[in-house]
Amino acid sequence: MTGEKAVVDNPQSLVLAVWLLYLECVGLAAVTAYLIYRDLTADSLAVGVAISLTVMAALAAVVVFFLARSLGRRQKGARGPAIVVQLFVIASGGFQVQVGPLWLGLILLVTGAVTGVLIVVPPSTRALGVD
Repeated sequence: MTGEKAVVDNPQSLVLAVWLLYLECVGLAAVTAYLIYRDLTADSLAVGVAISLTVMAALAAVVVFFLARSLGRRQKGARGPAIVVQLFVIASGGFQVQVGPLWLGLILLVTGAVTGVLIVVPPSTRALGVD
């Protein structure tokens, strides 16, 4: 194929990136459920802070879900926001490495870096029509 772009049906890199984004969504949903539990069972509670943190975790889960779905549908406009989300995941991982738990920080660092790389590798880029 000289001078033509290869048609990529289902690049493994993009499929894996989408699955990792869904995994991040599940993790955020679990954090949201835990925060709701903590909000309901706390003895003393700073209500405004607790509710806003819970709502932000829930919104993050929804955003990551829609980004994963958009990337799965090959909407190139989802690529940039997905990369930004991965930068936040990496930053959160770095924070967790510093203050603990270390295992959570390492998981976040690896997941964010791998997902970000999978989104920008050439097969994914071609599939999204960005190149």
